[in-house]
Amino acid sequence: MATFGNLSDRLSETFKNLRKKGSLSASDVDGTVREIRRALLEADVSLDVVKDFTGKVRERALGDEVNKALNPAQQVVQIVNDELVAILGGQQRRLEFAKNPPTVIMLAGLQGAGKTTLAGKLAKWLAKEGHTPLLVAADLQRPNAVTQLSVVAEQAGVAVYAPEPGNGVGDPVRVAKDSIVYARTKQYDTVIVDTAGRLGVDAELMKQASNIRNAVSPDEVLFVIDAMIGQDAVATAKAFQDGVDFTGVVLTKLDGDARGGAALSVASVTGRPIIFASTGESLDDFEPFHPDRMASRILDLGDILTLIEQAQAAFDEEEAMAMAEKFSTDSFTLEDFLKQMQQLRNMGSIKKMMGMLPGMGQMKQQLDAFDEREIARTEAIIQSMTLAERRNSKLLNGSRRLRIARGSGSTVTEVNALVNRFEQAAKMMKTVAKGGVPQIPGMGPIPGGGGGSSSRKQQPKKKGSKSGNPAKRASENAALAAGVKPAGAASGGGFGLGGGASASAAPSEEELASLQKFLGR
Repeated sequence: MATFGNLSDRLSETFKNLRKKGSLSASDVDGTVREIRRALLEADVSLDVVKDFTGKVRERALGDEVNKALNPAQQVVQIVNDELVAILGGQQRRLEFAKNPPTVIMLAGLQGAGKTTLAGKLAKWLAKEGHTPLLVAADLQRPNAVTQLSVVAEQAGVAVYAPEPGNGVGDPVRVAKDSIVYARTKQYDTVIVDTAGRLGVDAELMKQASNIRNAVSPDEVLFVIDAMIGQDAVATAKAFQDGVDFTGVVLTKLDGDARGGAALSVASVTGRPIIFASTGESLDDFEPFHPDRMASRILDLGDILTLIEQAQAAFDEEEAMAMAEKFSTDSFTLEDFLKQMQQLRNMGSIKKMMGMLPGMGQMKQQLDAFDEREIARTEAIIQSMTLAERRNSKLLNGSRRLRIARGSGSTVTEVNALVNRFEQAAKMMKTVAKGGVPQIPGMGPIPGGGGGSSSRKQQPKKKGSKSGNPAKRASENAALAAGVKPAGAASGGGFGLGGGASASAAPSEEELASLQKFLGR
């Protein structure tokens, strides 16, 4: 996530200094802790949180668990990871639903934190989970807030209850109370109440929010906070906790350029868990908050489990099986290639997905240079072909390629390059399907990609990770439990602390350049 970019870079540099040390002295630990303290303070983390965090890291780093470790540098990374998970809330906390519907969720926060858009994201996520949410327009003060919520509800494909026009007209407490009766009548199982905010904390804001809470007795009160407000997050969170109280926190704008102090402060200061995170402008850029996964992202150890979940949500299993059969024959066509690209786009931003791989923080410039619009251009070229041409690329002679180039707004050179990439991809997929070692042009054999007899002989009989690094072992076992090979599992290699030149290591600049070329750059 962009929000933690600077913090990740600082921590990465700090841990690199430990790489060549066979053992750690007290001065080594003190120097490392001092750098961690500076990195956290620069990220706008609360001073009290920083003191407590670095104190625990130092105590553990000077203890026996590091002294006896085979790789003390990796062990320090593990300690920092554990403590980051702790200040982010420890374990994931899920929404609590009422035994007798509807479940009432009240949103509170300052104006500008993104409550209205967040309401639509939450409603869409709940609908995907099988619920029937109802959005309630109880912000009757901010200009056009009711209209905005209605538009967001339409985009999310959910219902909205908005009996008052807003813009200063109507009683928000009455609207919130009546919405519960309306939801029971129409059989909505979840009610999301969007309340008013202010530019700053004041008595009137707290009184109105408190009155709405007393009127609807919500099962969850979610405090929506902008991750970009830094140190002010602590004071704002404390004010809302004292005035309204809340059961959980939602972080918005985690895709911005802020330093991320709010995320690392609010859960620890208030004692309330972070339940959701908003990671972009789209209504789909919304996810449950996992403290362990967020800690891994901050430490550039990747977030393989979230990547797996996104893939499972975007790809149809039956269609994937049918596509696997095509890979093993010569029946894989440009039409299939187009479907694969469209499914890949359904997973979301490719930059974000690649950023979830371990060690990709070291490739920030290459990732920033990656142009996702190239995939759209590739789609345009394929869609400019006739159905016969998509199913048989051998029909694409010079005149046909010229027509396709004109129809897609591209050049013949670009059409030729796409056809060449497709043919290379088809060969690679066929090799993989038949158990061979795939090779991407310019990259050579993919490590761990072989499925031949020699690879099978080398596979360990015991299921589960054998890594001596606790962070890597836990990540690999989690990936195995999810039913995938943990080739990119979290490891100390994210900081150059070992791991060798395995498939879990960060890709080189040459490899990333080849991948960009392969995807259409």
